Amino acid sequence: VQLQASGGGLVQAGGSLRLSCAASGSISINVMGWYRQAPGKERELVATATRGGNIKYSDSVKGRFTISRDNAKNTVYLEMNSLKPEDTAIYYCYAFVYSAYWGQGTLVTVSS
Repeated sequence: VQLQASGGGLVQAGGSLRLSCAASGSISINVMGWYRQAPGKERELVATATRGGNIKYSDSVKGRFTISRDNAKNTVYLEMNSLKPEDTAIYYCYAFVYSAYWGQGTLVTVSS
């Protein structure tokens, strides 16, 4: 499974960005989602969504970020609103199909 993420960039605090991640092939993917890694910190969960619609968010993004999936396209999205400087990180697309797969990462920078 290859994951291609897009949509990162530079935004001011309070702004919005939308990330997209498309998985190659037509295999059915159980879990898709996003993790992030800020400078000097470990990679952490942002949000995940199962094929059946179960969604998990980290407490730090609840109420501000929305994850969604298009199962037919094997694509996952992350709508990020009310962005804060502490959201600055490399965002990694994630998929689980018998094992974990990671995208190349897309940089999100939130200026204060």
